[in-house]
Amino acid sequence: MPELSICIVTLNTRQYLSDCLESLAAHPASVSTEIIVVDNHSTDGTQEMLAQQYPQITLIQNQKNEGFTRPANQAMRAAQGRYILLLNPDTLLQADTLNRLVAFLDNHPEVGIVGPKVLNRDGSLQMACRRGLPRPGAMLSYFLKLHRLFPRSRRFGGYLLNYLDPDATYPVDGVSGSCMLIRQAAAQQVGYFDERFFAYQEDADFCFQVQRAGWQVYYHPAAQIIHFGGQGGSRHEPFRSIFAWHRSYYLYYQKNLARDYCFLFNAFYVLLMGLKLLLALFINLLRREKHPGPRRG
Repeated sequence: MPELSICIVTLNTRQYLSDCLESLAAHPASVSTEIIVVDNHSTDGTQEMLAQQYPQITLIQNQKNEGFTRPANQAMRAAQGRYILLLNPDTLLQADTLNRLVAFLDNHPEVGIVGPKVLNRDGSLQMACRRGLPRPGAMLSYFLKLHRLFPRSRRFGGYLLNYLDPDATYPVDGVSGSCMLIRQAAAQQVGYFDERFFAYQEDADFCFQVQRAGWQVYYHPAAQIIHFGGQGGSRHEPFRSIFAWHRSYYLYYQKNLARDYCFLFNAFYVLLMGLKLLLALFINLLRREKHPGPRRG
């Protein structure tokens, strides 16, 4: 029986997925490993590529795009390892990442989830790889870019934690779903992902539930990955993705944070988020009209 189960959800990311699997082969874990891929009805040859080049991988084929949380749960429920690595297909693991993440959970039995340092393709930090709670004040500072104007401020950096050293290890409220190592016992205790989240904020909610169950969540930058980002549904269906993000944040807020505030504040905050949704849709529409497609000739 494998000790580590690597779970990947994919939709039309054939080349990215192939590169990801090659990086896993180039930097294998020292423990026994299985790889489970859930395909959301790709039409780019992903399934054929996996069957021809990676026949040892367990492939679960969905008949439609099921989003992220349901396929992730399919993979995690099929996983046999004591640790589950949830990994996006548009990622590349760096040297010894798997071993460092596994060793961290081995050495810290109180930790339920650990996330690595996530880098952009140019080597810069993806700030969302370690996060605080998305409370109204923190999110307002984030949307207004105040965390950029005051990068050392705890008040304005409460969501992306940009006032903290990106090269230090510490407990956080959330890590990126692009790569997180999960203790199987913690996942089973909280019942895996809440499938009401089609996509977005599911990682934040999952981390919240794991912490509420008594586990800790840690950011561990000694382990690193490269995450290209935006290679799934957000690239193919931008309007749906914008709506899904705002819907998921509303769901997260109502489920986990609304009880901490009065009715009038919650009503005002929901209205504010609705206005932000309309603004985001309008801006995206302007961008599409300005750049309707590739130029010809």
